[in-house]
Amino acid sequence: MPKPPRISNRRTLNETGVFHIEEIDLEFANGQQRTYQRVVGSEEGAVLVVPMLDAETLLLIREYAAGVNRYELAFPKGHIEPGEEPLTAGNRELQEETGYAAKRLELLNSVSVAPGYIYHTTHIVLARDLYPHPLPGDEPEPIEVIPWKLRDFDQLLAQADFTEARSQLALFLARERLRHR
Repeated sequence: MPKPPRISNRRTLNETGVFHIEEIDLEFANGQQRTYQRVVGSEEGAVLVVPMLDAETLLLIREYAAGVNRYELAFPKGHIEPGEEPLTAGNRELQEETGYAAKRLELLNSVSVAPGYIYHTTHIVLARDLYPHPLPGDEPEPIEVIPWKLRDFDQLLAQADFTEARSQLALFLARERLRHR
């Protein structure tokens, strides 16, 4: 694998509270120099949780997605707090968004979204052996929690409001892991 280019300078272009946009000056191994812009997420990243209410039932949430200005069906997700481990963050987000905690949490994968210009990692977690344990969250309105049978996998993928790529990937990863349990 080639050695990454050397970052010779970094400049903040904008800081919005949600987004940190920076410009980086790069020098490649062949001497070429370029300036790139990127959106920088937190060092800790985020979690996305696939909760299994039982061996056959997923829990999804429906909440407002400002990027597309509509309500989206997805898996619970959120930022990892500084010093928090991904599995701990996954269980916290699960409690805040669904009212359940998990006795068993397993990291399925860690993925990037648009790595050419976004510096951010999402850790996909499978949560099993759920039990009621709500925590207060920071959402502006109650989140709708929707049970979905895993056998209805194809119907979920066909839903017009189930478009988030991370949730779709998580569905495939969870189904594969559960097949080999």
